[in-house]
Amino acid sequence: MKQSIVHVALVVKDYDDAIDFYVNKLKFELIEDSFQPEQNKRWVVVSPPGSTGVTLLLAKASKLEQNAFIGNQAGGRVFLFLNTDDFWRDYNRMVEDGIKFVRPPKEQDYGMVAVFEDLYGNLWDLLQLNNDHPIAIRNR
Repeated sequence: MKQSIVHVALVVKDYDDAIDFYVNKLKFELIEDSFQPEQNKRWVVVSPPGSTGVTLLLAKASKLEQNAFIGNQAGGRVFLFLNTDDFWRDYNRMVEDGIKFVRPPKEQDYGMVAVFEDLYGNLWDLLQLNNDHPIAIRNR
């Protein structure tokens, strides 16, 4: 059997603001942006450059109770983990582009890490995993 997680839904306030952040600030690729008239919503998918794994589905809050989750998808914990092949290249570019880091770079047993916020305040790890990390080995 072969299965995979294809999308992770991220609740956003506005499609265009979210696209602007992910595409222009984080340099993700816009994979799809299509209107679904039967539901009066857009299907917006973005992905880190060169990624063949999970994509983000930018899902605009459509109900009052969903608004509470914008920027708080994981209850204040780090929600998403962005692995890179060059930590310092991406960290320096992100700082130059105005990405807010809430924890500075630190070397850990598993690799380099720093925590940043997306446009709504969700926390992300920017990572460069060591070559001997199980995920790095699996992705070779």
